Amino acid sequence: MQRIAEPELMDGVEQAFAYTQADFEAPHQHCLDCLRQVLPDLPRAGTALDLGCGPGDITLRFAKAYPHWQVHGLEGAPAMLAQGMAAVTRAGLEGRVKLVQAYLPQGEAPLAQYDLVFSNSLLHHLADPMVLWQSVHRWAAPGAGVFMMDLMRPEGAAIAQALVDQYAADEPEILRRDFYQSLCAAYRIPEVQQQLQASGLGHLQIKPVSDRHWIVWGRHSQGSATINSANCNLKEPNSMCYVPSAKV
Repeated sequence: MQRIAEPELMDGVEQAFAYTQADFEAPHQHCLDCLRQVLPDLPRAGTALDLGCGPGDITLRFAKAYPHWQVHGLEGAPAMLAQGMAAVTRAGLEGRVKLVQAYLPQGEAPLAQYDLVFSNSLLHHLADPMVLWQSVHRWAAPGAGVFMMDLMRPEGAAIAQALVDQYAADEPEILRRDFYQSLCAAYRIPEVQQQLQASGLGHLQIKPVSDRHWIVWGRHSQGSATINSANCNLKEPNSMCYVPSAKV
């Protein structure tokens, strides 16, 4: 199955509310567990940036797991951001957690550099995947931790639908539709490896961690900020990062 892009922003009010009410306990906790496993030497205190934080569930999970860290989240969709800010208030974490609107690659984070840059399920939303890796270079301090988790595109439409039926059987139809579209828009590990090489982040590690997720992790190298844009043109079939768009 070739990749089918989906909208970058999930900005419907109904959509944002559905994501806030959905049961993401298992995958979101799995994301945090993976982060702690592959980056066990994070300092006791630091600053973290969550790229594409959505309604803030993983942002808040990180803040609770690392009580001495300041955590900032960037989100491009106002409806999602509103849900996230309300969740921060309910959690009583306004002193350590700040969510701001930023539509990547534009926008500004509260700080110039962070001790950790992480993200969950942002890459498959981006029209240009290099935006994510450029954001790592932009905001990760030298030696900072880097952690990304995202979906893996399955081999075919039937497998994608089976995953939806297995993991979102009891969710509203809007979430089932979005999950299916996200699976179709997701990148496979070899494609992500090509992106990492082209962005000067080839030293980061990548592996599958479930039947539908991969993670990328490691440390940001001070000398890794050279992006080989000539080898990453999504419109050129000979490009390292070219990913054709077609029907399922």
